Amino acid sequence: MRIRVRIDGRRPRRWHEQLLARLAGLPDTRVEVDARPGPVGWPEGADTLFSLESLIARMPRTGAQEPARDPAFAAYPMGDGVPDLLLDLCGDAPEGAARTLRLTFDGAPGEAALLGSLLAGHAPFVAISENGRPLIAGRVGTEMRGLLLPSFNDALVRTAGMVEAALRRPPAGDGTAAPQPAVPLPRLPASYLAAYGGRLLARSIAQRLYHLCYRAPHWRVGWRRLDGPDLIDLRRHPETGWTDMPDDGRRFYADPFPIERDGEGFVFVEEYIHAIDKGVISALRFGPGGPKGTPVPVLEEPHHLSYPFVFEAEGSVWMIPESGAAETIDLYRATDFPGGWRKEATLVSGLVASDATLIQKDGRWWMLATVCPARAEAPFGGGSFSDALHVWSAPDFRGPWTPHPANPVLVDIASARPAGRIISRNGRLIRPAQNCERGYGNALALARIDRLDDEGYAQTVETVIRSGPLWGGSRIHTLNRSEHFEFIDGSARAPRLPGLPR
Repeated sequence: MRIRVRIDGRRPRRWHEQLLARLAGLPDTRVEVDARPGPVGWPEGADTLFSLESLIARMPRTGAQEPARDPAFAAYPMGDGVPDLLLDLCGDAPEGAARTLRLTFDGAPGEAALLGSLLAGHAPFVAISENGRPLIAGRVGTEMRGLLLPSFNDALVRTAGMVEAALRRPPAGDGTAAPQPAVPLPRLPASYLAAYGGRLLARSIAQRLYHLCYRAPHWRVGWRRLDGPDLIDLRRHPETGWTDMPDDGRRFYADPFPIERDGEGFVFVEEYIHAIDKGVISALRFGPGGPKGTPVPVLEEPHHLSYPFVFEAEGSVWMIPESGAAETIDLYRATDFPGGWRKEATLVSGLVASDATLIQKDGRWWMLATVCPARAEAPFGGGSFSDALHVWSAPDFRGPWTPHPANPVLVDIASARPAGRIISRNGRLIRPAQNCERGYGNALALARIDRLDDEGYAQTVETVIRSGPLWGGSRIHTLNRSEHFEFIDGSARAPRLPGLPR
């Protein structure tokens, strides 16, 4: 197959370079580049803005947005005639190819549209369309919301992965889809740059002062006894509120997963110890009146662990903790419950996956997790941990696990990342998901799974629950329950100095 990629040759970037190399590695594929100047120029003040932010926030100006090497396109000369597929990344490619795929950001072509979306405070809506119908589309995100340069980089890295996914999908056929509203292109006069720099400097000073006074991030677990409907039925915080699981300020607890075993209740949590900058998995017994003692570590690895997804099967208790730092999804079995955890298998390797969650459906096991672009996709780094949902299936929870052909099945910073066990309720599957549109773990989405099979995945977000008077702080990102108790988690303050408010 002959693929022609239309790129604005005035500003080739590293993400273009990496994308071309990966396309050229496809079987029986020839890649060529049309690098004529594009129709929309790059705002003159944009690079100054990036440099200013890099200086004030002490960030290197590296990543997907870096200029490509000078000879980067020399290996892809444009041939004569019509290609089999035309990939238009700047919005002016002529018609005529057998297939034409077009990239837009919030409905407009070109990287200036992406910049405009970020400056407007949006989670950019990226679409790769054929004949006006998206092959893949979604709201991309970042873990560094409020900072322009890393947000721009993360969006470009995710976009490159979406381009590759679009090429794996069948032609869209005839028909059109309603376009997304285009974001006005940004104007960056000197007055805007000065105002932006002032706001950035003030925010940077405030953040540094906060980190001097408090350990951050710091989370806390809330629990309540279930004497009525749970959060999935209520669709709001209970009037009784939540009881905090206390910590000593030098560590926090997050990602609560309860389980009952032999008539006794337990909750497994991430215990993050600030001094070693790493999470371990700890367990806490729960009696009829609540917690009995404090969490006790039961599983530690050289790398960070969190999100202890525990479940019972075949007479044993199993756990899949998040181990993205090791680029694996691993399965453990308890040999001396609630401790004695022994690694039984690596289910998936070679990727950075977050919050793997299992569900049995239609005689098969399904695993859902968000995936950050791997080093092979983005050797320069970047990409969000929370905006791209991947699915695998297997005949047994131990594997072998097969990736879904449509991965990523969902791109949405507001509803992709898992946030707890999937619950069956009135014949429907309800999936708690993190809403990270306003920042990591900002809110909890309850999504109804409309489709989960070998052909595709679809969901509908029915409710978004945020923190408030009944659950203070600014974040909430996990929901789980057992027969008698319900658990959430959220943000908290951990003073470094005595006398500061918690």
